[in-house]
Amino acid sequence: MIVVEPEQQLFLKLYLDEDVHKRIASALRLRQFDVISAHETGRWALTDEEQLLFAASQNRTLFTYNTPDFLRLHLEWLQRGQTHSGIIVSDQLSIGETIRRLLRLVNQITQDEARNQVFWLQAFK
Repeated sequence: MIVVEPEQQLFLKLYLDEDVHKRIASALRLRQFDVISAHETGRWALTDEEQLLFAASQNRTLFTYNTPDFLRLHLEWLQRGQTHSGIIVSDQLSIGETIRRLLRLVNQITQDEARNQVFWLQAFK
């Protein structure tokens, strides 16, 4: 019997929460990455858990500046056996620096590798 492995998602699909400037999504799309933002989808004023649920339902890695709350959510989800498609957290950086670091990250981590992981954008200088 031949077993066919599901195709590995080579590049991260990103979902930027409402704290992340929408120009970051536009800049990454210009470089052919699959990115949507809370601004574009009208997903404002939702709880952090609702944002993570949406990202997970779309198989997208969530990017946020809200580090403490999403680290807490990550641990809660792991304890409950829930899976997510990855979380990227960062301190507030300039738009240009954020884009540079996100490009480094998305060129190094696959969607499959991001599953249930947290990445610190500062590590991708």
